[in-house]
Amino acid sequence: MELSYSPRYSSTTRSSNGCWTCRLRRKKCDEKHPVCDTCAALLITCYYDQSKPEWMDGGVRQEEMAERLKCEVRDTAHLRRGERSAHLSADRVSVADATTGEWIMLPQQASRGQTSRDDGMEPRPDTSLTSPRRGADCTLTNGDSRGSIPFQRSDSHLLMFYLDNLFPFLFPFYRPCPLQGGKTWVLEMMLSSPVVRQATLCQSSYFFNLEQETTNHDAAWEAVLTQTGGAFKVLRQALQVIDGSEITGHMHGAVRIMVSIMQVRRFEIAISSFTNCHVHLNASSALFKNILGSAGVVEPTSPTSSFNAVMNRLGPPSWVLPTQSAQIPSAEQAAFRFASALLILDDIVASTVLQEQPKLYEYHRGLFGDIDSIDPPINLEVVVGCQNWALLQIGEISALDAWKQQCKRAGNLDVMELVHRATAIKHPLEAHLTRLENNVPSLPEECMSPLDVFTADYSKQSRTPAGQTGLVTRVWAHAALLYLFVVVSGWQPASVDVRYHVNRIVELLTRQISAPALLRTMVWPFCVAGCLAEPAQEAHFRRMVEVLQPPGVFGTARKALEIIENVWRNRDVGDTANRDLAACFRSHGDLVLLV
Repeated sequence: MELSYSPRYSSTTRSSNGCWTCRLRRKKCDEKHPVCDTCAALLITCYYDQSKPEWMDGGVRQEEMAERLKCEVRDTAHLRRGERSAHLSADRVSVADATTGEWIMLPQQASRGQTSRDDGMEPRPDTSLTSPRRGADCTLTNGDSRGSIPFQRSDSHLLMFYLDNLFPFLFPFYRPCPLQGGKTWVLEMMLSSPVVRQATLCQSSYFFNLEQETTNHDAAWEAVLTQTGGAFKVLRQALQVIDGSEITGHMHGAVRIMVSIMQVRRFEIAISSFTNCHVHLNASSALFKNILGSAGVVEPTSPTSSFNAVMNRLGPPSWVLPTQSAQIPSAEQAAFRFASALLILDDIVASTVLQEQPKLYEYHRGLFGDIDSIDPPINLEVVVGCQNWALLQIGEISALDAWKQQCKRAGNLDVMELVHRATAIKHPLEAHLTRLENNVPSLPEECMSPLDVFTADYSKQSRTPAGQTGLVTRVWAHAALLYLFVVVSGWQPASVDVRYHVNRIVELLTRQISAPALLRTMVWPFCVAGCLAEPAQEAHFRRMVEVLQPPGVFGTARKALEIIENVWRNRDVGDTANRDLAACFRSHGDLVLLV
């Protein structure tokens, strides 16, 4: 957040109260908080801790930090050259009009005139070995800069609305332990990164207007477009910085961009605008691969080693308790793990629509672990409520379907080989589902601390979503078996196996999962079951969506019901023998991302 701070002294001569960056570089410091003008002008990290950093030891660590700062100055040199110049104002910042990177597009509904609210630039060079105060994200501007807009009080309200209401609603299963940082990274990313902040404001503005049930819909939508236009412009400019350069020097900024694209994708899905989903998913997948590929792991590499190397580069921990008993992950570490989980989920769901092997398929085993892994690098259960093994197998089924389609086009499909490959997926999937259904559901491991007492209704409510993950996983697993059945045996809604799995999903959703709103985290399995439902079950599926109010908050659930209704209307129409789930999903567009 760009707020104005007065210097503690009017003098700009070197003093012992200057930031540690200027002291180490032996430069004058104007002592402004939280970022001095010297560091801001160079786009480098300003370390303004009250206590002396550990790396100021007069020895090797101090020399290493000095060299790191030299690299930061060198890496940001291209941002300070040419017509564009760094500019930091006490109360507002400016940004140039975007000119390239047009792969980022506005939602289809946003065709009416839009304005932009840009207040930052990404990415930033790597941070230090200790707990820095990040420098302000200075912007790039040219001589024709227009649209300088201050950071308004309404933005603060929208950001807090996102933290207090929207984020818990969108990700009800994500409850990181306070002693491990909690959701601090979300706040830190919003305040330190204009790219993330603008993407957040898009979502928050939209949902805030929905909650207020405003009568002036045109004005509300224009406000949303203002936020959206700003987010896309900042994203385009941020991508220009890393375009054509080594991403290694922009690792932190690249992660912020990846988080921002994820947020924009979620915003588009929320407003049922799927036109650009494919483009944005491709962009974030390519960025993810580039980040892992630049981790500097010595050959031969593996997804696990590359992911861990990236996490190390994004460190060190942002804060260490005085007792050294706990380390808080840096904002970029937590954000990268969170965004990677959502990206892989989106990629898997998209592959079931496109009938293509998931773009990130090569990373599944390494990042999810095998089907029995205990502590994988990415744990989908804590982010989206579904255990890794279920989504891992859906990815395998999608890859199988892609192979089947390729063989059919070539005219050489071997049905025996298809069954053989399907059996290798079906057996472990059924075994894990049976084990989950027979065992008494247990709560996933959560951090217990004295801080829990500050949650007013902790004992009654805060554990409810976490305690539902076993049921949520079962819903996904039953849907996976339906998906596998259709891939292997074709469209047979009257099959005994199909009837069994559809009935189990309906029972879980209507009788066992306690919060109806959790349906929005299971839209894909809901849609799979609905497409294969019998006429007698139609009312159950309609009621599950009708109870979700207000309608605009549950756009994906309603989109899924539209797809289901279309399948019901055409039960006996067309070539039912060659019907499959991908064709059902695509009836409302090339890529309707049901997440």
